[in-house]
Amino acid sequence: MFRRRGRAGGAVDGGVPHARAAVGDGGGPGTGPADPYVMFPDGPEPGGPEVLVGAGARASGAHDPAAPESGPRAPGMRTGLRWKLSAAIALVGALVAVALSLVVHNAARVSMLDNSRDLADERIQVAQRMYESGRTQAFGVKVDDPGIPRDLLARVKQGRRATYVAEGLHGVPDIWAAVPLKDGRVLSLQTTFTDRSASVMNDLDEALLIGSIAVVLGGSAIGVLIGGQMSRRLRKAAAAANRVAMGETEVRVRDAIGGVVRDETDDLARAVDAMAEALQQRIEAERRVTADIAHELRTPVTGLLTAAELLPPGRPTELVLDRAKAMRTLVEDVLEVARLDGASERAELQDIMLGQFVTRRVAVKDAGVEVTVVHESAVTTDPRRLERVLFNLLANAARHGRPPVRVSVEGRVIRVRDHGPGFPEKLLEEGPSRFRTGSPDRAGRGHGLGLTIAAGQARVLGARLTFRNVRAPGAPGSAPVEGALAVLWLPEHAPTSTGSYPMLPRSAP
Repeated sequence: MFRRRGRAGGAVDGGVPHARAAVGDGGGPGTGPADPYVMFPDGPEPGGPEVLVGAGARASGAHDPAAPESGPRAPGMRTGLRWKLSAAIALVGALVAVALSLVVHNAARVSMLDNSRDLADERIQVAQRMYESGRTQAFGVKVDDPGIPRDLLARVKQGRRATYVAEGLHGVPDIWAAVPLKDGRVLSLQTTFTDRSASVMNDLDEALLIGSIAVVLGGSAIGVLIGGQMSRRLRKAAAAANRVAMGETEVRVRDAIGGVVRDETDDLARAVDAMAEALQQRIEAERRVTADIAHELRTPVTGLLTAAELLPPGRPTELVLDRAKAMRTLVEDVLEVARLDGASERAELQDIMLGQFVTRRVAVKDAGVEVTVVHESAVTTDPRRLERVLFNLLANAARHGRPPVRVSVEGRVIRVRDHGPGFPEKLLEEGPSRFRTGSPDRAGRGHGLGLTIAAGQARVLGARLTFRNVRAPGAPGSAPVEGALAVLWLPEHAPTSTGSYPMLPRSAP
């Protein structure tokens, strides 16, 4: 049954207006501003896991205007290499500066105290000669001073001249010098660490502090410069590796990072290039073998089918014809997969009205499929490849799903929905893969090539193909699946002759 609806107002089928609900490709209602409206008689399509296949998922950070905005990023702060390196150099510089400052400070203090003790020793000798010659005492010396430190007094009692440093008031050291006299008394001299010496130490401490700050700032700046250069090279390497992963096999990471310095980044780039080249050679060899086998099988399978058609009518003949046709279809599918893997396919573009195109093609394929055109749109695409994608999605829904199967078209978006058991979780996690159906329940009902071909043709069209399972509105992820939904997002800009297409930058979430 076919219904056609315009943007304004809800069309009526049998006199009953149908509900209109906003559905995000990733799940809940109104997932993103670019997500169009979809109309289903049973209300909004609930969320579920999805897998992105095709050009829309090719580059991280690239934005397909037809695709919904991504959700919030995972919490956590990402720090760049330059800041980590700068912080490490600053920390090491600070530790070295503090240690060096302490060493210099203590060395300067000890040196100044030694000079003060030498001066006190010279003065006490002069004072001793003056005392013994009966002249007037100088330098403030005292005889048998009761405040003389015990350790110094004990040393002098042994008949030796000595100097001593004692802790004075406010942490300022006192310099003592003492000498024994011939009459058995003790001549002593006490001086204080001079203000000039304390001022010199303060100036030295200020200079050390300024020098330490300069070392930390200079080390941080050097760290930012070195880390920035390394970070730029690593970012270029990551971008080039992503391009290789997206199929641009001619890209080389070593050429992308540039430079003539041979370092670890250069070694990493060369290793990635070697790995990519080895993988590409293996994939190409596998593709050639698959294509050669399928090509060699085409002729005998065609002969087998022709011979089967010559058999007399009957049930055995029908069985032989059915299996021969299935084998021919399998061979053709394998050849198509091999061509798509070769990345040499190019779209033959035409301007079409998407809603009319889908309506006519679905009517030819299966008149029992319900088609809803929510909003008509003119698109530039390859009709043959688009038809292939559409038919494969319908065939998958008919083979593995349950009726009713519904197709909706809105703008550049096509949705195919069935009411079966849904897509296997392995397919949702890893995407379609040849000769793998994703679930034992599907064994014997296909070879896993239909969705693989649909995904490959979507890439040639520059489109984005997503798969997810549908559950009841508001139901948890463990709730029973009520059907499968495949969504094809055609690009706003048609693919170029090189198979690429313009991508708009994704806005920050």
